Amino acid sequence: MLSLLAFLPALLPASLPASLPASLPASLPASLPASPPAPQDTQPVSAEERYRRRITPITQVVDSATPAVVYIVTEGQTVASDFFGRLIPQRFSGSGSGVVILKEGFIITNYHVVEKASLGGIKVSFDKRYDETEYEAELVSWVKQEDLALLRIRGERDFPTVPMGTSSDLMIGETVVAIGSPYGQTHTVSSGIISGLHRNVDIPNAGLRFGDLIQTDASINFGNSGGPLLNINGELIGINSAVNSQAQNIGFAIPVDRVKAVIEEQLTPTWLGFEVEPGDHLKVATVVPGGPAEQAGVASGDCIVSLNGRGVTRQEDYRLARLGISGVREVELAVEREGKQRRLKVPVWGRAEGILFEKLGMQAETLGLGRGSYVRVTRVQAGSPAEELGLESGDVIDGVLVGGRNRPWQIQSPEELARLVAVLPARTELTFDVYRDLDKDGRLERDELHRGNLTLR
Repeated sequence: MLSLLAFLPALLPASLPASLPASLPASLPASLPASPPAPQDTQPVSAEERYRRRITPITQVVDSATPAVVYIVTEGQTVASDFFGRLIPQRFSGSGSGVVILKEGFIITNYHVVEKASLGGIKVSFDKRYDETEYEAELVSWVKQEDLALLRIRGERDFPTVPMGTSSDLMIGETVVAIGSPYGQTHTVSSGIISGLHRNVDIPNAGLRFGDLIQTDASINFGNSGGPLLNINGELIGINSAVNSQAQNIGFAIPVDRVKAVIEEQLTPTWLGFEVEPGDHLKVATVVPGGPAEQAGVASGDCIVSLNGRGVTRQEDYRLARLGISGVREVELAVEREGKQRRLKVPVWGRAEGILFEKLGMQAETLGLGRGSYVRVTRVQAGSPAEELGLESGDVIDGVLVGGRNRPWQIQSPEELARLVAVLPARTELTFDVYRDLDKDGRLERDELHRGNLTLR
């Protein structure tokens, strides 16, 4: 057997010496160092510690907010024509999201989520980990132009809520969390950042234009509509509203400060007949003459302490307490006047009733005639615009002409008339078409139609 050493010179490269040195250089250690010591055994990490390490600010937001987010399902009926022109009723359904803002079960959502729902056709459900019940909800009020609606759950218990933050100090780049039910995938969570502020967005299909929206790259898809956009503290900073279907990672939300203003100015379903000054001192600024607050003895300068037993110290408290008195006939208002506290019983009017009284000086009801409906005047306040026009109890309002329109708006209910005048500034001139049954025969004839002008107060 040949030795490998015999072939070693031939296998080595030409640049190396033909023979290996007889001994190692003196500079090398006589022996190789020992292997590095094995790491000392450490205590095993407990399952609790491993779980704790996974908790992040985002998971904390989700844990705190998810119990107050609802999945909304709507049902309604429309009419379509078949091939032969016959009218056929058709049922449809829709879905969206919402968030509870008051423990009595008041939900904020987008109006387009519920606008086509029939009476009794709105159902809401929570994440089944917290509540397996499906509840019926009623549409309390809405503002189409703002795409906001207020619902109330029909349930006899307190519901979890999400605290309202502010959108006045939002920062581009700050972390946000969106919760909703895109495409029926209930209580889906996405996170991202605020990508832009003060965005203007057109919704061509609805004929609407929204200004001053929050732009985010948190995934917002169809079905997220009406769900909350939250900051890293778990506070509501917006209501997810619109999606740019032609781009990825571009969604929009209505700022929460705008939501608060709409709740106060248009969504609150009740009217007490007074306004408070800006700021958290809750001082009564004005009292509408002849309204429920004046009847109860409320005066300008009173500071509100509580509303129906619910203590209020900030505008936020007062705004939510106002929502909580929906459906009652009378509310107890505690005010402080000249260092003494007084408790007053204030009648509660519906918001539409209050707007008509405040702006026009009249009260009204719906009158059904044949296949249509009209507004019938039931009371006229002395010295009001309605009296100056010459309106009397029993008059029937057929239409209202605003500004440069050529044809009057056909008014079919007090609520519709209230929505019209609520958005018009004081001193706006309106033209009314009014029927008065002069011959008392119970019929409205063309020669009993009168036209006159009044100025809103």
